Amino acid sequence: MESTLSTTAWTNVAEIELVYKSNVKVCDRPKVTTAADAAKLLQGIWDENKIEFVEQFKVLLLNQANHVLGCVNVSTGNAIGTIADPKLVLVAAIKANACKIIISHNHPSGNLKPSRADEILTQKIRQAAEFHDIRLFDHVIVSSEGYYSFADDGLL
Repeated sequence: MESTLSTTAWTNVAEIELVYKSNVKVCDRPKVTTAADAAKLLQGIWDENKIEFVEQFKVLLLNQANHVLGCVNVSTGNAIGTIADPKLVLVAAIKANACKIIISHNHPSGNLKPSRADEILTQKIRQAAEFHDIRLFDHVIVSSEGYYSFADDGLL
């Protein structure tokens, strides 16, 4: 079968480059070993003007030794919810070459109890991450006054 591609077709293809840049040495990065560590870090990162205003979904990216590679804001919604796309979570984790992730969102209402939708999304991301040899370390729901850990409650 004869090819229909011209010899210059390659010039019409986008180049994709995978790059991870950090100006922080590994030893200077925070290390997360417990849900309390993650919650404290996330509460410090969260915009205090939004934590009680709109729901947001963030991902902490960790290396094998639990040092934080970075934090990604995946989505911002409204006062009652946000849509977190598992593909965006995995894109960030893969691009950073993360070995583990901690997913997190806030509940502007202050109620830390996970919804059924939170539980379903957690399992969906856990399964997708496992397929790529990335461990879902925890899902932490934060508020300005406290946190809830899926791992501490045995839901992971």
